[in-house]
Amino acid sequence: MKFTISRLCGGEALMSIPQDSFEIDMEKASKVLKDMGCDIKQQDGMMIVFTWNGMETTLYSQGKIMFFPLKDKNLCIKYSISFLEKVI
Repeated sequence: MKFTISRLCGGEALMSIPQDSFEIDMEKASKVLKDMGCDIKQQDGMMIVFTWNGMETTLYSQGKIMFFPLKDKNLCIKYSISFLEKVI
């Protein structure tokens, strides 16, 4: 998978944006995240906000993922691939 990485929140957060277009089944994603032990804070049909690895993480239905706080682009890509492989 290839991603565009955007810095957000004054450089304290990173968002991965997949170059390939797809739609995530958010109900399935929610179940997978719960099975991984993630604490889901908010959920609707467009996004899931959860705590993972000490970060507030947001998964969007288009496959975008935001990690806060995170500054390492390589880790952002690694984490994004790991999540997306489980939910798509």
